[in-house]
Amino acid sequence: MPFLFALYVVAYIDRINVGFAGLQMTGELHFSDAVFGFGSGIFFAGYGLFGIPGAVLIEKWSARKAIAATMLVWGFVASATGLIHSAPEFYAMRFALGVTEAGFFPGVIGYLSHWYRAQDRAKAVAMFMAAIPVSQAIAAPLSAGLMKINWLGLAGWRWLLILEGAPAVVAAVVSLVYLADRPRDAKWLATDEREWLAGELAREQARKSTGKRMSLWDALRHRDVLLLALAYFGGTCGTYGLSLWMPKMIQRLGNLSVVKSSLLTAIPALVGVPAMLVNGWLSDRSGERRWHASVPRLIAAAGLATLAVATVNVPVALILLAVGSAGILAANPPIWAIPSSFLGSTAAAASIGLINSFGNLGGFAGPYLIGWFSSRTGAFSGGMWFIASASLMSAVLVLQVRRRPDQG
Repeated sequence: MPFLFALYVVAYIDRINVGFAGLQMTGELHFSDAVFGFGSGIFFAGYGLFGIPGAVLIEKWSARKAIAATMLVWGFVASATGLIHSAPEFYAMRFALGVTEAGFFPGVIGYLSHWYRAQDRAKAVAMFMAAIPVSQAIAAPLSAGLMKINWLGLAGWRWLLILEGAPAVVAAVVSLVYLADRPRDAKWLATDEREWLAGELAREQARKSTGKRMSLWDALRHRDVLLLALAYFGGTCGTYGLSLWMPKMIQRLGNLSVVKSSLLTAIPALVGVPAMLVNGWLSDRSGERRWHASVPRLIAAAGLATLAVATVNVPVALILLAVGSAGILAANPPIWAIPSSFLGSTAAAASIGLINSFGNLGGFAGPYLIGWFSSRTGAFSGGMWFIASASLMSAVLVLQVRRRPDQG
């Protein structure tokens, strides 16, 4: 888990660091807010196309090899983004980065079901997804520092993108050597531990296979899978909308420097870490999933709606952004614990890929609409209303998922 956590930190920094780079890039390349929002969000168009095959590949082939190959390619693409000079190049590189990263997250969510029992899975997902706010907190000071450099005549934002893509290439090599596909392949576990864990997971899989076997196609069109995809869409509108625009929002609100704006974005991110871990732990302890996903999203909607209507200073804005970010993130562990609780391994992998692919289209909608509203009104309030509404929609939809004895 610590290694998977580190991989996701690398992945998430590579997809959101453009938000920090934009503090300098938009001025140098003369990008409007609409251009920057579209380019930031188009990542998820490419991401959505390959989420299902990527997840199934990890399930059917080898998690170790698929994760390593994915990271190697996206690392080079992430670094190459630092060499762009025009809006079309920006769009192309962000789209390509989405394609190359597409299989990683859904693949790892499925991969966790190879290692964690159902009653432990929300905690496992919470520990893994805690990398999201941690990566935001790491990216803030790191990006602030990198944007100060000016080597070989290249601006700091270019070095930020070039250098932050390199860890993915290194991690690809380490993944190939270090990861094990399943417990039976883990030489670092004692023999009795391998046998116990493999037996527990086999019994769990056998229970899910009892009765009518669900085909992959049936799983993809399953009512609850579609509801979870829509609910996840509502959350990713906020996750990426806030991640990619928060530096600019804070800069504009307080008329702050690039460095101060970058550093302050770490505060809301850090609040999200305990929120995710505690909510995941509570969900596993109670066995309840739906309300543990819905209530945080309702709290997030309230915080972001307040930010949309109120005139606030930077400290109050940071508090409301922290409430919004934490509420959106805290819902993810129980949401991701649901699919593998009632689907077999291949069906779960495909469904997780669908939920992630469709849901992450919110990563396009959120950044793009924030930029669209900002370009037309000169304010971020319209974007905050959209994200608040999307979070509210997510809270309502996840409650429509059928209650099951093992998920609450």
